[in-house]
Order: sequence, then structure tokens, then C-alpha cells
Amino acid sequence: MNVKRLHQLLDRFIPGLSDRQIHDSQITPVSGGSINETFKVTIYDDRSFFLKVNSAKKFPHLFRLEKEGLGNISAVNVIRTPKVLHLDESDDLQILVMEWIEVGTKTMTFWENFGRQLAELHHHSNSRFGLSYDNYMGALSQKNDYHATWIQFFIQCRLKPQIQLANDSNRLQSLDLDAFEKLFLRLNDIFPNEPASLLHGDLWSGNFVCDINENAVLIDPAVYYGHPSMDLAMTTLFGGFDDTFYKSYNHHFAFPNNHNEQWEICNLYPLLIHLNLFGSSYLSSIKSVLKRFK
Repeated sequence: MNVKRLHQLLDRFIPGLSDRQIHDSQITPVSGGSINETFKVTIYDDRSFFLKVNSAKKFPHLFRLEKEGLGNISAVNVIRTPKVLHLDESDDLQILVMEWIEVGTKTMTFWENFGRQLAELHHHSNSRFGLSYDNYMGALSQKNDYHATWIQFFIQCRLKPQIQLANDSNRLQSLDLDAFEKLFLRLNDIFPNEPASLLHGDLWSGNFVCDINENAVLIDPAVYYGHPSMDLAMTTLFGGFDDTFYKSYNHHFAFPNNHNEQWEICNLYPLLIHLNLFGSSYLSSIKSVLKRFK
């Protein structure tokens, strides 16, 4: 998006700016995910904001659902999320404006607090698995129909939709489909009944920030009530989390004895997502997990 168009957008979320103030605003592209255009906006008086822009047609209500998810996490009041300052959907565009988070250093204290805070978030429970609305996981829609058990929800709302999508695009073969069916039969032995936890839903190292006060700030959520191992497994998929984080979490919300098995199986969901978004380079990892649980 060109700078002129971005300056035109400023007047939507900061009313009352003069033409000169808008013209003098600094708009700098920053990293912020693979599907959005993201910018740091600095106004004349050194106020800074984080601006996200996307098509309103390609990803309907993406930012509205992001705002809802941040609100779900913020309402528990155990871990910080950025404040949403403005949401707009018009002219085939959607824009989301949030507070700018100044980045600090990830110390041992940061990791200890982050582990404790995530455990406290997961202690916020619900009687059913799912959510009252669907949302997104990256660029793909995410079903959140309520189910009474984790196994039902995991199969029907997490694995099967992605398996179907991958099969339709010929990224999975019949042997892979059979392996998933066999896995489904084993899940009751691997995941005992327990309450649903509020999850971030897409907790990799790119979806949190350490602020200048050494507090974790969660961003880009894909929230729902699910199994805690979903968030924990995701943290291991691409690395970036210190051992102190896991020790702290385990102290406040003990891992099950078979947590490694649970995490491997839970990571089938993000692996399938990546298979469907980015192609067959993720297929070998999926096959390896299925082979171990055949």
C-alpha cells in the first residue's frame, strides 16, 4: 500500500489531525505476519501505533475476530495483550490499530513470569471445548463448534477439516488417511478427560513480545477453549522458548506424565495448517508422528 493511501487512513483513527500533522507522520513498514501489511505509525508528538491493513474481502472480519480474541485473553487479567485503539472495515479494506509495544530483553525473570502467566491463563476453564464463534489460524478459517470432550473437538474441528483440505489438494494419500483413522482410535488413551482451558491458539515465538518491563505480551491469537497441550506443543514446533519457561509453567500447572506424546499429536494440527498453506515440505513431519502412533 502506498504512503499516500496510508496517510489518508490516519484521519480515520486519529480524528482532528491537521493536514500538516498527517503529512508529517512517519509510517514505517514492520514485520507482522505473512498475510497482513503492517506499519509503525509515529505522529508529530511522538505517539506511536501499530497499524495492520488487509483486504476485507479475502479474509472477512479477520481483524474483528483478532480483536475479539485479544479481548478474551485480556478479560482473564493474567497476561498482557496490546490495547486495540481502532477497528475499521470499509472501502474493501480492514484496518486494525493497536498500541505500539516497545521491545525489552528476555531475561530469566521474563521467562519465569511468562510460564506462570500462561499456566494461569490455562487454569481459566470452560465446561465445553470450542468457542462461540469461528476465527482464523493464520490464513485459514478455524472451526470452533462446541463439543463435550477434547477428543471430539480435536478430531472434528481441528484435524478433520485440515485433513480434508490436504486430501482435496492431493497433499495426503489414502495411506495417510488410514493412519489418521488409526490415530483417532488411540486418542482416548492419550488424553484423559479434563476441563477445557482458554488457549492463545497459535503460540509460536512470533506471536509474543517482551515489553520494556519484561512482561510477555500476546499477539495474533487464534483463541478457543481446548487442551493446554495445544499451546505448549506449538511452542516447541519452531523453538524460541527458554527452558525456564517450561519449568515455571510445570511448577504452576503440572505437565501430564505423557506430555511428550500429547505435544507430538497436538502439533499435527499446526503441521497440517502449514502443509495446506505452504506445501509438501511439512508432510514428512506429519508422517513421522503418524508412524510413531500407528
